Amino acid sequence: MVELDNVDRGILHELQLDARNRTAQEIADKVDVSASTVRNRIKELESDGIIEGYHPKIDYERANLPLQILFVCSAPPTERSELVEQILNVRGVVDVRETLTGRRNLFVEAVGVNTSDTVRMTDAMHEMGLSIESSELLRQRRVQPFNHFFFTDPYSNGQNDEEK
Repeated sequence: MVELDNVDRGILHELQLDARNRTAQEIADKVDVSASTVRNRIKELESDGIIEGYHPKIDYERANLPLQILFVCSAPPTERSELVEQILNVRGVVDVRETLTGRRNLFVEAVGVNTSDTVRMTDAMHEMGLSIESSELLRQRRVQPFNHFFFTDPYSNGQNDEEK
């Protein structure tokens, strides 16, 4: 496990807010280090596997994929991990979450155009041996940055984000 210092935590927080548009200099100004330090730290965070990638937020409805579906599935615990990769290969699947415990242990998010897409995906998952406990049409998905890295803003008189 990598130990994160205040600079690392600040960089991670800033990248979560807007990784695409934040410059190294803007992040540096926020965490009170040089832009080259920010660039070096980002490279280290990437090579340590803490930053795994940068992903766009897609409005699937505007991309002509109006159906957003959450499948709640059950899989044998011994097969769960290997099934994740197979599920990701099903056209339309965009996210698979594996839970640690419980019978309902795989949550599959998928997108599609029509009910035929939904049927195709459910058939594919059934063929893998998954039991689909429920499927729900999603109305919206909201995500926020994890802001509990306990980054202390050098300009905030020692208060962390939670104390402000």
